[in-house]
Amino acid sequence: MNIFSKCYCRCYQFCFKIGMKLMNFRQPELIDGLGRLANKVQEEGYTSILIVTDDFLHNKGKLIDPLKADFDEKGIKYAVYDKTVPNPTIQNIEEAYQMYNEIGANAIVAFGGGSPMDCAKGVGIRVARPDKTIPQMKGTLKVRKAIPTIFAVPTTSGTGSEATVAAVISNPETHEKYPINDPVLIPKYAVLDPSLTLGLPPHITSTTGMDALTHAVEAYIGKSTTAQTRDWSIKATKLIFENLEDVYNDGSDLKKRKKMQEASYLAGMSFTRSYVGYVHAIAHALGGQYGVPHGLANAVILPHVLDYFGKSAWVKLAELANAVGIQGTVEQQAKEFIRRIKEMNERMNIPTTIDKIREEDIPTMVEHSLKEANPLYPVPKFMGKKEMTNMYYEIMGKTSVAKEEPVVEDKQESKAE
Repeated sequence: MNIFSKCYCRCYQFCFKIGMKLMNFRQPELIDGLGRLANKVQEEGYTSILIVTDDFLHNKGKLIDPLKADFDEKGIKYAVYDKTVPNPTIQNIEEAYQMYNEIGANAIVAFGGGSPMDCAKGVGIRVARPDKTIPQMKGTLKVRKAIPTIFAVPTTSGTGSEATVAAVISNPETHEKYPINDPVLIPKYAVLDPSLTLGLPPHITSTTGMDALTHAVEAYIGKSTTAQTRDWSIKATKLIFENLEDVYNDGSDLKKRKKMQEASYLAGMSFTRSYVGYVHAIAHALGGQYGVPHGLANAVILPHVLDYFGKSAWVKLAELANAVGIQGTVEQQAKEFIRRIKEMNERMNIPTTIDKIREEDIPTMVEHSLKEANPLYPVPKFMGKKEMTNMYYEIMGKTSVAKEEPVVEDKQESKAE
């Protein structure tokens, strides 16, 4: 990327950062436990609810059964859309939107991981903007109208979607996966109940937990942070380092499960205000092209991208390292922090590469990643086409044929920022 493109990106990010201070970033009202959700729905006067979830949670895991029983007891009308797939599609949203209209719903319960929550937000977008298609909403600040109230019930500890402005949608026809970002998409309520995460398989626990860590780290090392978002990221990072491997090894530990839910929520609060970076841009492209689960993609990609940033991210990474008890010089702390992430991945059987990547698909994915990331994401150091191409080859475990352009390091940010 040449100096003029870099200047444009930084100017864009600076203006967006100033504008963000004027936006209404509400903080979801927390509801402690699933058993209190029906009472809140009744208190708020909602009479017809669309529950958006997936087949496992509804028909196999039966996690929704207590909520349905509570709604039945209180005479609250509801319908369940349970066809949400990983990396939810436009078709999922349209089917759920039709169901929303058929029952005359006036609120939505998003029950599950990031996919049901993204689908539920997509339904909200269609209700708010029935004259627009989902692809027309791609990007930032395209909705701009109030959506129906969403009660978010996370069953994983990773996406933080219960607190974010983002809905990430897949288009199987074009192999795209893209975010829709707007403050109106922040759920009004978030139900945190760690018992809902007790049945998670270890590989889901690990990858969703690393997803939360990616949110915290990318939000922290970017150039659009605030004192509040940095505090949330530090707390989330510390909680994940202290608890993730324990719940991976012992999924029945309810106290540590609760700590991971808190970490996911805090990381979501942070990145929805400070944004993410190239890890997410690449993960979305891999999800759209091959259906790679988002948490797994983030977990694999994170250390590769942090290595690429080099000294442009050392100061910020050293601050995170200090929070988790890593000592040394700034360089030593930053490098050790990255090494610890790699070690965590290894101990939780997360691979270092993604073998689904086909070389002929790389140019298209590079284009999608750069289009998503630049100029919006306030990363420590930019990637152009050649750097991004090299990154994809590295993630697939091969050496790129693209010659990397000389890179001028961005100036490090001080601890007093």
